[in-house]
Amino acid sequence: MSETTRRPAPPTGTPAGGTGRLPLLDVLRGVAVLGTLMTNIWIFAGPGAEWGVLTGGLDTPGLFSGTDAAGVAETVFRLLADGKFLALLTVLFGAGLAIQYDAARRRGAPWPGRYRLRALFLFAEGLVHFALIFAWDVLMGYALVSLLVAWLLTRSEGARGRVLRWAAVAHLTVMTLLTLALLTAPAEDGPGGSGPSQRVIALYAEGSWAEQIAFRLENALILRAEPLLSFGLLLFLFLLGVRLYRAGAFAPGAAGERLRRRLMRWGLGAGIPLTLATGGLSPDLFLLGRYVAAPVLALGYLGAIGVLLDRRAARAPGRVPGQLTASLTAVGRTALSCYVGQNLLAALACYGAGLGLATRFADSGPWWVMALWAVIGLLLVAGARLWLRYADHGPLESLQRRVLRR
Repeated sequence: MSETTRRPAPPTGTPAGGTGRLPLLDVLRGVAVLGTLMTNIWIFAGPGAEWGVLTGGLDTPGLFSGTDAAGVAETVFRLLADGKFLALLTVLFGAGLAIQYDAARRRGAPWPGRYRLRALFLFAEGLVHFALIFAWDVLMGYALVSLLVAWLLTRSEGARGRVLRWAAVAHLTVMTLLTLALLTAPAEDGPGGSGPSQRVIALYAEGSWAEQIAFRLENALILRAEPLLSFGLLLFLFLLGVRLYRAGAFAPGAAGERLRRRLMRWGLGAGIPLTLATGGLSPDLFLLGRYVAAPVLALGYLGAIGVLLDRRAARAPGRVPGQLTASLTAVGRTALSCYVGQNLLAALACYGAGLGLATRFADSGPWWVMALWAVIGLLLVAGARLWLRYADHGPLESLQRRVLRR
């Protein structure tokens, strides 16, 4: 008998009594959202912006490419972020999907049931986000993968485990083959090529908002290639998020604390060497760095953040969360709004249709880019905390709930 026709036992990761929120999940979502901007901010600020990613104009500097403070700071900043927080966000999305499934089963509601409408709405939000704001949107890919995972939640644990392993093997095979192709390709065809054309650079530096929208739509197939390229990884991370949630990785208690310590040790212990080996030595290894090493280190981040919160709770049980925790929680509770909002703010700041900072500071080094990330992050924190004083959900989250209720 499948799980669609029987009521499952409450999973380990469920909040006490089957209700309420898991505070660690909100904090991790806040970290993941702000962390994705640590990667994306270089896209907005680079020559050719969104197209520059595809033409080698935004490669991470090598570890030994320069010894000046600016070069070292940029390298460390980008290596710490590239792909790591996106992988973390994907794991958390999978955990959130498991929470929605459990809530539906407690209510006796069919599954996937209304979740199909929610995924469709998320896809529509991603489509608008892609066309109007940012080509490297993740929401469309999340919506499609979530439909498959939602169905897999009605299957047995063994079936999900097999799909998880197949997805991991398929993804590693694809990344390995593509990396070998890059390593053996002529130098001019590699990712460190000539960069974006002057026409594309001018489009983002001087073009209108309407022209940028038209460019994204004209090149949609190429700009939407990442979800297809990383489909196996997305499926793996979604299912891993489900498994971690069911194992109690986000819940308080001794079992959760042990699991978080293991994630920290193994994730950081394996992820840091892998990141140094793939992300900072050669641009031809960028696929292994972003899509193989990054998810491993992301699990280390998950565990480390959980361990820090566990230690704080042990030192001062019952203490009100500090300002940093409260700020990250606010961003996590409004994650969808903050994700779209940060890209909108970055586009308005960097592109010629807005303030044009990317052109104005093109020869000023990396410090202004990192400062812009910090300013946008502070604006998101302030906006999220202020909004939640008067509402229970973020603006886009509230819109989604109202539309789906109708």
